[in-house]
Amino acid sequence: MREIIVCTFLTLDGVMQAPGGRAEDAESGFEHGGWQKPVSDDEVGAAVGGWYEHSDAMLLGRKTYDIFASYWPTADPANPFTDRMNSMHKYVASRTLTSVEWQNSTLLEGDIADAVRELKASDGGSINVVGSGDLAQTLMRHGLVDEYRLTIHPVIIGTGKRLFADGAIPTGLEPVSVSTTKSGTVVGVYRPNGRPSYDSY
Repeated sequence: MREIIVCTFLTLDGVMQAPGGRAEDAESGFEHGGWQKPVSDDEVGAAVGGWYEHSDAMLLGRKTYDIFASYWPTADPANPFTDRMNSMHKYVASRTLTSVEWQNSTLLEGDIADAVRELKASDGGSINVVGSGDLAQTLMRHGLVDEYRLTIHPVIIGTGKRLFADGAIPTGLEPVSVSTTKSGTVVGVYRPNGRPSYDSY
């Protein structure tokens, strides 16, 4: 059984939109693109690199796929991520794409929840959901996420798309590992652990 792992960069107030650049995703007038680099460090990079050691595929929504497919095929080959991103398999969830050209890419067909259940039942390593907020929320609603790997950066944006948006399914989380980098970024790995419990003081 393969595991689905959501890998996401977040601000302290939970925004995941456009961490990598000002033009990455300006949907809904978002003006804070590129917020991650000024509050990141090499320890964050090393932690994220470790997220891919036991994963042999990515699961991407259409917007993230388009961003990655326009960048990684011509990215600096000296970057250790370049070969990894190009060589690993990419599964793409989209209602609008009819083909995918980036090497080792497969367009998923039909209902995405059913398609991901089939992927989970197939042979292979874990599958990282990178960015792809709408897709991640769909997977969460269907109980298909096995683990969250999050970097939570010391910056508040105030607006933008959030990983855990209004209407998220209440879920308890079991921490696997939590650490803080020299920039103050929290690197947390969590696994869903059923419904939250409630009590009072």
